[in-house]
Amino acid sequence: MPMLLLDIGNTATRIALWDGNRIGAIRRLPTAELTPAQLPPGLPLAGACVVPDAWKRLEAEVRPRFRLSADNCGGLLDFSRMDASSLGADRIANAIALAGGFSLPGAVVDCGTAITLELVDAGRRFLGGAILPGRKLLRRALFSGTAQLPDLPLTDAIPDAPGTNTRAAMELGIDRGSIGAVREMLSVAGKCMGDLTWVLTGGDAPFFSKAFPRAVVVPEDFTLRGVLLAAQAAGFPESVR
Repeated sequence: MPMLLLDIGNTATRIALWDGNRIGAIRRLPTAELTPAQLPPGLPLAGACVVPDAWKRLEAEVRPRFRLSADNCGGLLDFSRMDASSLGADRIANAIALAGGFSLPGAVVDCGTAITLELVDAGRRFLGGAILPGRKLLRRALFSGTAQLPDLPLTDAIPDAPGTNTRAAMELGIDRGSIGAVREMLSVAGKCMGDLTWVLTGGDAPFFSKAFPRAVVVPEDFTLRGVLLAAQAAGFPESVR
């Protein structure tokens, strides 16, 4: 049965239609603008949401609906090794998509507003991970928290020399620093879990892929695919009729 798939993030929401065979083209809009009027009527909705107020805007008018959580993902993952009570639905969806399509153990690095790491072992146990600010958020923090540092746009190039002016110094510190942080996270994961499949997703994945050529850069529907797998495993939408 067709259904809408949503990945409601802090900054942007991604929307796509599952037609029963494939996930269609992704539409994006600012999460602050997400309302029922922005969605095609009459379709069941399955979503991962990290912005509770955004989901509340949908609840009154969109039925049936499925909101992904650690409690309703159809047994696709084992959460017994961690406290899943505050685990973000986007991270759960990423872990499900990893377990459903790649050799395990594996790691997902989602490069967006925040950079997150999700780890799944060969027994499909979610082993946690890490969260840190993304490159854009780090730029905004320096701009808003200081008197003179500029608000820099993102660039695709990886700095390869010390910064000889303020802009270049910020780019080296933030961009190389972010790469170093991801490398350290993966190093810790490797020490705990052994050889891993590395997956990169999110809007900033192309930048990080230059520093991690071993990683697989997945299509932008990766998180939505995790939502779909969870909804199907939970019997949605038939289970709510």
